Order: sequence, then C-alpha cells, then structure tokens
Amino acid sequence: MKIKEGFTLRTICGEHIVIGEGLAQVNFNKMLSLNGSAAYLWEQLKGKEFTEEDAVRLLTDKYDVTPERALEDVKKLLEEWKNQGVME
Repeated sequence: MKIKEGFTLRTICGEHIVIGEGLAQVNFNKMLSLNGSAAYLWEQLKGKEFTEEDAVRLLTDKYDVTPERALEDVKKLLEEWKNQGVME
C-alpha cells in the first residue's frame, strides 16, 4: 500500500486536514480530517510502501495501545483512506 502522490497533510486552525494539490486531486465535496494518531501515521507513511503491520508497529511504538487494538484502528483508518481515494 502507498499514500497517493498529490495529497498533503496540513494543520489548519489546529485541525489536521488532508488536501489535494493540483487539479487532478481537487474535489471540494470531500475533506479528510485526521485525529492526532492518524496524522502521525500519515507523516510516517507518506512516500513509502507499507503494510498494515508497519502501521500497527508505528502505533504501538508511540502510543500505549495493544497490538490488537492498534490493528483494529489501522484497518478502519486504511479503509477510510482507500474510500477517500488517497491511497493506492
């Protein structure tokens, strides 16, 4: 898996927002807002090939969370990113 090129994480008024850059990514009907841990994953994974296990490892290394809980959260997050079209 990989986050698609052309999307950037910005912090706007304290909110973590993924925005598309360039005309090919512009869709004003959708805005992807991330919480702090999702923004952390985005920053760590951007520009790299990764697996669910890579994302789980990042969460368990940084946060006090069990691998099982991290896997649940990662699956939901990556599914949302796929649905929003920011991941390939």
